[in-house]
Amino acid sequence: MATEGVTTVLQPRRLSNFVETSFIRSIVDRALTYINAGYPVHFRGASGSGKTTLAMHIASHLGRPVVMIHGDEEFSTSDLIGGEHGYQVRKVIDNYVHSVLKTEEDMDRRWIDNRLTVACRHGFTLIYDEFTRSRPEANNVLLSVLQEKMLDLPAARDGDNYLRVHPEFTAIFTSNPEEYAGVYRSQDALRDRMVTLDLDQFDEETEIEITRARSGIERADAEKIVRIVRCLRESGACEFMPTVRGCTMIARCMKVKEGAITVGDSLFRQLCYDILASESSRTGDRDRIVRVKAVLNELIDRYC
Repeated sequence: MATEGVTTVLQPRRLSNFVETSFIRSIVDRALTYINAGYPVHFRGASGSGKTTLAMHIASHLGRPVVMIHGDEEFSTSDLIGGEHGYQVRKVIDNYVHSVLKTEEDMDRRWIDNRLTVACRHGFTLIYDEFTRSRPEANNVLLSVLQEKMLDLPAARDGDNYLRVHPEFTAIFTSNPEEYAGVYRSQDALRDRMVTLDLDQFDEETEIEITRARSGIERADAEKIVRIVRCLRESGACEFMPTVRGCTMIARCMKVKEGAITVGDSLFRQLCYDILASESSRTGDRDRIVRVKAVLNELIDRYC
């Protein structure tokens, strides 16, 4: 990790426990193909689909420092490119002739580049996480960056009002189409400038490997948990489909408690209720949660 002015720059490294099955490798290879062809990549998927982790993994392949932005409703364009922050004062006192005192004082506004400007200037990788949480007008500055490779800077900034984007600059975006609070519809012109990869649920092998890698449990136990979660998704009882994140939460909790993933282990059954039943309903609908628990009981009896 390093700093560029007031911007924190990350040095991406490949995670030792990153699971790269053939399913994941296909996504990574396609994303790198689009990036090497000069197009930004947009990972779109529900919470728990691995968007941010994939973005960081792609960035580690590129080998360039990373500047990360998290979408925010309060963002304005200046939060992306920079703005005036404080003043810089210069004072010169001339007393070369003892009987004469000359004083000269200048005060200039101080401009500080923000994350997008830093990434464009130095050719860093920009990861804009959940970019649809920012208002569309704040993201308009990205249009010329992605198409004309030019960043339009305010006249208040000293120097050129246009910054030519570094040839190694890369942008990776993520968004969640299922969010309903605090999310804006992005402008068509911006989506048209990027290649969108829709991330659905992982295949079974990938979910098993992720669950095992993130928790340290035995593969046989990971298989039981994953099959329960996958069948719960297909049951039609859920308003919101549980993801592999639910699998890893159950597995890690069982690992901590040194419990047994069996039909007779009441802790395992209760963890499935707490994690999966609540995750499957946005509103906490009581009738739905009762139905989900009934389905879970059947699945636990079947697979454990």
